[in-house]
Amino acid sequence: MSAKDLNYLSAIEVCSLYRSRELSPVESLESFIQRAEEIDETVNPFTDKYFSEARIRAKKSEERYIKGNARRLEGVPLLIKDSSSIKGIRATAGSLRNANKIDQHTDPSVERLMRAGANFFARSTCPEFCWLFACHSRMWGVTRNPWRLDITPGGSSGGSAAALAAGATTIATGGDGTGSIRQPAAQCGIVGYKSPYGRNPLDRYSSFDTYLNVGPMTRSVADAALMQNIMSGPHPLDHNTLQNKINIPQELGDVRGLRIAYSIDLGHYVVHDDVRRETIETLSTLQDAGAEITEIKIDWASEAIKLAHFSAEFLFAGVVRKALVDHADKMSDYVPQLYETASSVTEDDYRRSLVIAGELWHDHMGPLFKQYNALITPGVSSPEVPATNWQKDKILVNDEEVTDTDTAMTALFNMFNRCPVLSVPAGMTDNGLPVGIQIVGRPYDDVTTFQIGQAVEKHRPWSSRRPCI
Repeated sequence: MSAKDLNYLSAIEVCSLYRSRELSPVESLESFIQRAEEIDETVNPFTDKYFSEARIRAKKSEERYIKGNARRLEGVPLLIKDSSSIKGIRATAGSLRNANKIDQHTDPSVERLMRAGANFFARSTCPEFCWLFACHSRMWGVTRNPWRLDITPGGSSGGSAAALAAGATTIATGGDGTGSIRQPAAQCGIVGYKSPYGRNPLDRYSSFDTYLNVGPMTRSVADAALMQNIMSGPHPLDHNTLQNKINIPQELGDVRGLRIAYSIDLGHYVVHDDVRRETIETLSTLQDAGAEITEIKIDWASEAIKLAHFSAEFLFAGVVRKALVDHADKMSDYVPQLYETASSVTEDDYRRSLVIAGELWHDHMGPLFKQYNALITPGVSSPEVPATNWQKDKILVNDEEVTDTDTAMTALFNMFNRCPVLSVPAGMTDNGLPVGIQIVGRPYDDVTTFQIGQAVEKHRPWSSRRPCI
């Protein structure tokens, strides 16, 4: 097996090879370290690297396999987003102001992965404060999409998505507040999951933010299910974790008889013709597999989409204002623009976001999910977002000027946060960039969401597609 083939194995395949002694955790880690060094200056998906510590853990994992007491993710290389706390080291969230901040606790979802034996070897990049749909910062430079280096891998979990696409980790974590797992997943052609609010425990600083989620990013649906099963479940230190734990089976059955609605644009977005084409083709494969596919007209979502972003901006404004007052000399150049946007949101906007969420669920989303098992839309309306993009920069989609925020079709489902959403690859544009779809499930119906994702993966496989870098 070539080194590159090894680096694109799934976590399930890796663990099987470890158990059969055809591969060791030590060999696997060394292959990823080599790959990390190959792409460090081009893709740039890493922040702090912990190779020495990971080598020690890999050796211990090797011994566990020999003794027969390996854990579920024993020795699987893991990349953790540079915003999740890990006790004893720093999480910079892309900001120089955090350069010397050492965390005193570990994010509970991340801790579960590490206790399951996953080998944390590096941090992945994110924009400053995790607040762009691109991935660059003064502290860590520009992270680029391995499919095309002039294009962003997305944000804010761009480093995790880029590393997975480039074969530089087996599994990774991301965080999603208005799409920061699903938008990079779509940009890079990988799998990302935003679980229902409360399914995965959050840390003390974010567990009461109903938009926020920490979740798995992988190259296969089965790996995402494996990670999700480990990360999820009640936690005594997170008041909001659900008390019932859901286990997502590895084999989920076919989609015959499932009723799936779709909207290409949610009545709001300008969608690139290639994205439209590839989404329709993917829906056709689901129909051929036995699902009932129905296009629905959505003409009621625009205000809610805008207010979903406003809600997050309103809560962010104080954070960025304080950072600019206390650490102006350390901020990335685009941070004042972030504050300009966030500070323009009013208290009335925030209150209206709460009201409209209830109105739309009662009048539209609730009835939709009473009739259909899931809703499918593109994850990103156009992947042609430059690597160094700022929040207010304009890009052309079908000859119309939009911002990168206008391309991420994700925030509505952070507003409706009890809905699970799985992003899976769904083809390529003519210019060689991935297309992703997001599968939105009924509230707390994780299993059906994964069932549909697994069917897409089976009937429109993508694992053989890899960037040339």
